Amino acid sequence: MDIYLLDWASLLLRWLHVITVIAWIGASFYFVWLDNHLVRPTADDLKAKGVDGELWAVHGGGFYNPQKYMVAPANLPQDLHWFYWESYWTWMSGFALFVVLYLCNASQMLIDPRVHTWGAPWQAVVAALGFLVVGSAVYDIACQALGRTKDGQIGNDGRVMAVVAAFVVLESWLACHLFAGRAAFLIVGATLATMMTANVAHWIIPGQKKVIAQMRAGQKPDPIYGQRGKQRSVHNTYFGLPVLIAMLSNHYGMLYQRPDNWLVLCVLMAAGVSIRIFFVKRHKGVNGWDSLGLAALLIGGLIVRMAPAPQAAAAAPVTLEQVQAIAAQRCLACHTGEVAQKGVRLDSAEGLSAHKAQIYQQVIVQRAMPLNNATGLTEEERALIGRWARQP
Repeated sequence: MDIYLLDWASLLLRWLHVITVIAWIGASFYFVWLDNHLVRPTADDLKAKGVDGELWAVHGGGFYNPQKYMVAPANLPQDLHWFYWESYWTWMSGFALFVVLYLCNASQMLIDPRVHTWGAPWQAVVAALGFLVVGSAVYDIACQALGRTKDGQIGNDGRVMAVVAAFVVLESWLACHLFAGRAAFLIVGATLATMMTANVAHWIIPGQKKVIAQMRAGQKPDPIYGQRGKQRSVHNTYFGLPVLIAMLSNHYGMLYQRPDNWLVLCVLMAAGVSIRIFFVKRHKGVNGWDSLGLAALLIGGLIVRMAPAPQAAAAAPVTLEQVQAIAAQRCLACHTGEVAQKGVRLDSAEGLSAHKAQIYQQVIVQRAMPLNNATGLTEEERALIGRWARQP
């Protein structure tokens, strides 16, 4: 029953997480697109109101005319629509999923003795949480120390992002040498996601609230709050795709079960940034094919580098009895009897044959099973299972 309820908790949390991710990233992408398509108004009445940019759009059978004020309109309306719950719920649902699947099951999901030996599971849990805290602190210090131009204005994002990139490379290397590969990828992605939500919670929304409070009090709004919010919002849009690829990649053992898995993660994240740069340029009317080409080069390079070596033809067919012997030693700890994980039973010839395609996908293609290779499946045994699965 515990496993059954855990599966439901995992499913519902994952569903909530995906819903909120779509809402948050979708809103972020839309507002970046909107900012890059605004044009300065020509009408005198709009200029008099302080409108800095506007555009006309058509969607769903209606016409829309968004207008942006810099720093704020002269008369603040009472009914304001805020965009923050998407960010908060994305982080909370993702963190809850991380706790349920990884931290509460640290000995299996977080720790891989072949990578690093921890004295106790709680030490790995504390270290994993430490990555999130330290990452957010490093990024925030970089923004405050380096995120200004020589004349004191908000800017110099290149220096900030260079620090973030260097930190991500270091964190990826360290995480992949301390935790199971699957968990390490997730931790790095979660660190960036924590930076993003911290931007919303500690800078963007509080800054907007201060501007509103100043206006309600009849004071002139300080433009610094809008500038800081804009800076952090721009950073978030470049963090988004690297976070998504880190989250998706932990479903593919071929990525994280490699000695150079940290490098694979860094390359995938760099490709995500390049793809986002292409879209941002595209929004501005510039075809940044160089950015898209770089992403394709990075991903293509990974595909070539990670391609498995050609296997020699088997001298003799692999029998089901041979596979049963391997399964008995490597698989039955989780896939036997009524408590078989995911309902996949491999304790009989019928079970192995019925799940032949799944075995090939999980053991050979994705290399996701055994989980963290806890039972020590050898490469020779994996190759034998692959030959059996490919047999007619």
